[in-house]
Amino acid sequence: MRIAITGSTGLIGTALAQSLRADGHDLVRLVRRPARAGDEVEWDPKRQYVDTAGLAGCEAVVHLAGAGVGDHRWTAAYKKEIRDSRVLGTAALAEALASLDVPPKVLLCGTAIGYYGDTGTRAVDEEAPPGDGFLAGVCVEWEEAAAAAQEAGIRTVFARTGLVVARGGGAWGRLFPLFRAGLGGRLGSGRQYWSFISQHDHTAALRHLLDSPELSGPVNLTAPEPVTNREVTAAMARVLRRPALFPVPAPAIRLVLGEFAEDVLGSQRVLPRRLLDSGFTFAFPEIDGAIRAAR
Repeated sequence: MRIAITGSTGLIGTALAQSLRADGHDLVRLVRRPARAGDEVEWDPKRQYVDTAGLAGCEAVVHLAGAGVGDHRWTAAYKKEIRDSRVLGTAALAEALASLDVPPKVLLCGTAIGYYGDTGTRAVDEEAPPGDGFLAGVCVEWEEAAAAAQEAGIRTVFARTGLVVARGGGAWGRLFPLFRAGLGGRLGSGRQYWSFISQHDHTAALRHLLDSPELSGPVNLTAPEPVTNREVTAAMARVLRRPALFPVPAPAIRLVLGEFAEDVLGSQRVLPRRLLDSGFTFAFPEIDGAIRAAR
């Protein structure tokens, strides 16, 4: 297939692009500058601009772009950047795809389990309503911004991603060096649930969503059994064979991270019901295997 991707240089986009290219798919990368190569298409989410001519012939579009949630302290300006990069970008892309004479068959939009807010010990699946808080509100607007594509009859899937266990980036990319140095430990009480997914399974799940015409709407991309932060800490120490003796108290996390700390300390026990019901099989369903695959 000819497949367009936004966010192709990020952690998730890089892995997906490599997987698709390995199977012979023709990729088009949306870039936020003038195109310099034959496989590039210019777009500017803030200006709501997409060079639609470059998307002609694409059978699928994967939308992964967005400012990093944990890259900076949450000032008012950066919260606006987090929201606008997702909502404006999704709206621009959805409207551009809807305007094509021959639109793609599928738009796969990467969103997040932040949609559910803090679920405590309560397990939730795709039927659960949105939660409270900044990230939950962003996720709601993010998914609503794809309305133009849905109204045009494009199969639209929202991949609500959990914490991706990867060494090369994201939240887990910051944990690996700490634990390797023997400086790892639980965060806060450690009782909060972390809904993780191995990078291998995440890429495979995205491929599965592209190839499953019966799937549309939200699909949780998390492992079948979420674990607590305390269990994550023990697994990291066990797999990496390093002590985990340095717990970080909640007040210190709040001091360093500000408002974002509430999401780090919050609990999200999210289940991938629709993914499992569609026949997807996890290669690394348990936390030890996911960490071992990424180390």
